[in-house]
Amino acid sequence: MDRALIVSGSVKSIEAVEQLLKAAGYKRITSITSGSEARRLAGTSDFELVVINTPLTDEYGHELSIMISEASTAGIILICKNDIADEVSDKVSDFGVCVVPKPLNKVVFHQSLKLVQATRSRMLGLKKENVKLLGQIEEMRLINRAKCALMQYLKFTEPQAHKYIEKQAMNNRQTRCEVARHILDTYEK
Repeated sequence: MDRALIVSGSVKSIEAVEQLLKAAGYKRITSITSGSEARRLAGTSDFELVVINTPLTDEYGHELSIMISEASTAGIILICKNDIADEVSDKVSDFGVCVVPKPLNKVVFHQSLKLVQATRSRMLGLKKENVKLLGQIEEMRLINRAKCALMQYLKFTEPQAHKYIEKQAMNNRQTRCEVARHILDTYEK
């Protein structure tokens, strides 16, 4: 818990939310007042949490929360009036945005903050796993292309090509990917 962004049209609200975040352990807190500035800043910085207090000076804020959720891995809390909280929640909940009603209750805010942090942590774990799986798929594609090259140019069968790549990797103390790249460099010029 380090970097947080507060977006609010009200300086008084910025100060109140800033105090809540400091109490929760956030050390580097950036505060801004407009949605356009938040869009620019969210694209260039990696915040762990974004708190949007609606309405903003140039927009309401729910579109901003959706944009940030699609462009970053930040947890997002959207603070709005109690009478429209359910309606706003229906619009943004599919994007992982947590809606907290006004007037701001410290206990509800801290519970929402913990929920957003847990959800973000889980999402980052899934993202890491996804990157690992994509790497494994790319590795398999590379090895299969090398097998096809061996089958085409050296008339190997698929099991022979597989065995050849495995044996070369073992004998040369290389990964199968390195052997596959060498094969592709040799035959696919």
